[in-house]
Amino acid sequence: MKKYRNYLVKLGLFFTLCLTFTCEAKQVTDQLNRTVEIPDKVERVVVLQHQTLNLIVQLNRQDTIVGVLSSWQKLLGKDYVRLAPNLATMPTPGDLTSVNIESLIALKPQVVFVANYAPKEVIEQIEKLNIPVIAISLRKDLASEANKINPTMVDEETTYNEGLKEGILLIGEVLNAKNDATALIDYAFKNRQIVTDRLKNIPLEKRIRVYMANPDLTTYGSGKYTGLMMEHAGAINVATATIQGFKQVTIENVMQWDPQVIFVQNRYPQVVESILTDSLWQNIDAVKQKRIYLMPEYAKAWGYPMPEALAIGELWMAKKLYPELFTDIDMQTQADNYYLRFYRTHYQGL
Repeated sequence: MKKYRNYLVKLGLFFTLCLTFTCEAKQVTDQLNRTVEIPDKVERVVVLQHQTLNLIVQLNRQDTIVGVLSSWQKLLGKDYVRLAPNLATMPTPGDLTSVNIESLIALKPQVVFVANYAPKEVIEQIEKLNIPVIAISLRKDLASEANKINPTMVDEETTYNEGLKEGILLIGEVLNAKNDATALIDYAFKNRQIVTDRLKNIPLEKRIRVYMANPDLTTYGSGKYTGLMMEHAGAINVATATIQGFKQVTIENVMQWDPQVIFVQNRYPQVVESILTDSLWQNIDAVKQKRIYLMPEYAKAWGYPMPEALAIGELWMAKKLYPELFTDIDMQTQADNYYLRFYRTHYQGL
């Protein structure tokens, strides 16, 4: 009897969606290599991953969002709401690794976007309601690594470059934004070339050693986009040789690495203050030389790549590390150009 009731609930949801939207369907392949059938015209999505949320806003499809992950503000920064004001009152039926089924059903989504590392049982819970689930990783992984937070990669450059393109195109396919997706990819990779061209003559032994400081002494080692971002900006990530993925380290680790520069993401300004006031940090070269930089919001040194990080974030980082090579580059202009194109507003930060 219980199974029969569950069947009726699913059937009722299906017919509700079909009465509201077209039931023509198409198939897409998500970044867990799952074939997923979705409506041809998707107008209601729930987004349980902040990277995908950010990309949907840039593709100008935020009007399709009817629910988001509960931690979006923490993960995107307190000022992000100005780029998508409707987020302020958006329902939050889940988070990166969890979902509230009753809340989700009430939103009548046609598609739910999740992180590649969302638990299998969460994905199955949603799929049992006949709601398509699209997993996004922004990586082109080996099959055995696709659902991991800290994957092993044979070639980080290819894994992230091709995975970012694939992920953006996939979101564009789901939301009927193919042209916008292509434009976003083209802009990011074309602008990235500016940094590559100007740093090509700096030998490895003269590149600056950098540490990415996060709360609670967490940082990014190998296998994360952050290290690739540093590499493209002409830096050496001091944590790469010791740790893999996103992990907590010790102050002794940082002392041993003795970075020349410390970067802190825009969403963690309190980390700068803690470094400056903690006596244990005072003998580290970057602190002594006052080379601690709070990154602008577009320089997203996350574990997963974002197009603005490639297009202007790596440029900002390279200019901080090697200012003499970028004297003609005005970052305010670069940022404003990007924001007007993809966020449809002027850049307001420093």
